[in-house]
Amino acid sequence: MSLLIRSAAREDAPAMSRVLIASITELCHADHQDDPDRIAEWTANKTPDGILSMLARDGFFMVVAELDGQVVAVGATTADGEIALNYVAPEARFRGVSKALLNHMETDLRSRGFVEGRLRATNTAKAFYRAQGWSADASPDGGTACFAMHKRLAD
Repeated sequence: MSLLIRSAAREDAPAMSRVLIASITELCHADHQDDPDRIAEWTANKTPDGILSMLARDGFFMVVAELDGQVVAVGATTADGEIALNYVAPEARFRGVSKALLNHMETDLRSRGFVEGRLRATNTAKAFYRAQGWSADASPDGGTACFAMHKRLAD
């Protein structure tokens, strides 16, 4: 198993779109309850064109994880110190990819001077983040029942 985490590039957009849509559709049942309208709303900006728009945004830093040369996870951090995306392809789940990607993004935030990271976790991901040392801040908000979470990154 060869895992590489790197900055996302424009040519990754189709693979990133596939990963994001598959992850949301196949792994986030606890959040969308297989409701086609909720899935459509959540994935609307996850098309290749939507990914290209994300890549072009100032202060939005996208990364991908490649497993044996294939993009299997997508992450993003913001200029405000937030982890905005952390999605893994269903076929790569439970192989350490999400942990490695999260660690990479936490290291990136630390290197940019953030002492605390923030994110909004879905029901599906909340236990994963807790296991990685993140703490929940508040009650769910929004249509996907996201939980605000934080983690101290530096002393």
